[in-house]
Amino acid sequence: MGMQINTNLAALNAHRNLSNTQNDLSKSLEKLSSGLRINRAADDAAGLAISEGLRSQVNGLSVAARNAQDGISVIQTAEGGLTEAHSILQRLRDLSVQAGNDSNNADSRAAITKEADELVSELARIGQSTNFNGIKLLSGDVDAAAVGKQATLNFQIGADGDASSQIDVQLANADVTGVASRLSTGTGSTFSLDASATLATLTFTAEDGAATPNTLATAAVDISGLTLEGGAAPTTAQAASNMDKIVNALNGDTNFAKNFTATKNDAGELVVKSTTGAVVDTDTAPGAGLTGVVQGAVGSLDFSTAAGAQAAISAIDIEITGISSARAELGAKQNRFESAINSLNVSRENLQAAESRIRDVDMAAEMVNFTRSNILSQAGTAMLAQANQSNQGVLQLLG
Repeated sequence: MGMQINTNLAALNAHRNLSNTQNDLSKSLEKLSSGLRINRAADDAAGLAISEGLRSQVNGLSVAARNAQDGISVIQTAEGGLTEAHSILQRLRDLSVQAGNDSNNADSRAAITKEADELVSELARIGQSTNFNGIKLLSGDVDAAAVGKQATLNFQIGADGDASSQIDVQLANADVTGVASRLSTGTGSTFSLDASATLATLTFTAEDGAATPNTLATAAVDISGLTLEGGAAPTTAQAASNMDKIVNALNGDTNFAKNFTATKNDAGELVVKSTTGAVVDTDTAPGAGLTGVVQGAVGSLDFSTAAGAQAAISAIDIEITGISSARAELGAKQNRFESAINSLNVSRENLQAAESRIRDVDMAAEMVNFTRSNILSQAGTAMLAQANQSNQGVLQLLG
């Protein structure tokens, strides 16, 4: 091989290898300092795409777990109000049982009614004041501006946009405001029966107390199958029998029983009360079987008589059952949220491990690479120096 000075191939080769070694050393330093195997797309294009997808899921699951915890907080807030509503309803029932005793005089019944009024007012206040982040929970209809007109709250408990990533919480059954409306005190509407008339259908309407009444509920009861004793002047026994048949027919009608209760008062008259807390009227024209219609005050609780108190007990039992059902439903949802949180945490942990295996650097292995590159860098620098000195023998020929 000849001796050249313009082109030092040995030095060029040493420089190329040293540059590659320096590049590897730089990458190792970057990985060791960042803890990441992939610092830029060029490090692993496919791995970067996969890891970013996994990272989106991990971050989404973290937020979803917080959403589920918020759902538990909402349920706990609602149930706190329902717990007190339960206590009030139990006290109202105690008062109803107490009022069912005829040892109470008018003043005693008035005192019972006064306490009941206050308790029902507190129920109404709880229904309007119980809220989470400004959203009313026990008013029967959540804030329309926030979540729509349905008494339903949807919670995002998944990282995806499909239906399985949401849990809905129904609050329609937790309508404490409606309970308060239905349990306000009143005497109902009283109807006198004309036993000599032939009755076919009785239609009852529950209306609110507005100046222009709004219909809240309607029930049509077919009693054409009843055999009523005729005669312009029925005996006391016949009149009592007729009224009993009417009461039984009304209360035996499923649609009627959902919205109204029928009883017979001490005077033998038909007393119809709305369980929706409304004034009760009938569309049956006078002479068709009912006369002397007297509309009572709004409300379904009446402690003025023993019969009214017994009807109040039944009405309150319905509300207690409803609140119990609402609390049970909320409790089940809370358990579901807790299970969802546990599942989310496990999924997040597994996905984060997968993302780590793709994106994070193995520090031990990379340290081996760094040490190798460091040694090669030192060796390459030394060899480059030797290669640069190799052609100096030419100077002796020029001497």
